[in-house]
Amino acid sequence: MDAEDLRGFREFVDHRSSALLTTAVLLCGGDRHAGEDLLQNALVKAVGKWRRIEDPEAYVRRILYRQQISRWRLKWPRREVSVPEPPEGATTGGDTESLVETRLLMGQALAALTDRQRTVLVLRYYEDLPEGDVARLLGCSVGTVRSTTHRSLAKLRTLMPEAGDGRTRRPATEFSVVEVRP
Repeated sequence: MDAEDLRGFREFVDHRSSALLTTAVLLCGGDRHAGEDLLQNALVKAVGKWRRIEDPEAYVRRILYRQQISRWRLKWPRREVSVPEPPEGATTGGDTESLVETRLLMGQALAALTDRQRTVLVLRYYEDLPEGDVARLLGCSVGTVRSTTHRSLAKLRTLMPEAGDGRTRRPATEFSVVEVRP
């Protein structure tokens, strides 16, 4: 795009964006943010073909309509849901320090694992891959993935007992005496 085309595009956006935004917001059922996104995507598509467009407003409006129809046709609309409270488990300002400390400890614990153990855990729990996919990627059996996962998690639990499953864990050598009466 040369300087003259860029100037023409900017003038079009300056003069017609408010009218196009109104159309986009109406197409989105009154959702201003969705309308802004719709218009922005349409303008991005138009700028790439700006030199060949004869009637820019009609072209951009046609893009708006077609994009909105494509959104309607989605099986599950991708919409953000606003909620008054953060979801459970979300961190608040005071909890940030402990979260950072936990992440640093987890990084150190992961570094203490072997490459294979770390790889299996990342693929299983970070990438959320099923055991079969992990086995195929690593060129081993599903049983190997399962045993490696088990051993890796056990090693992490010993390195970071406070990050287990929320319960305090006692080593296997400790036990409590239980009195059994007949």
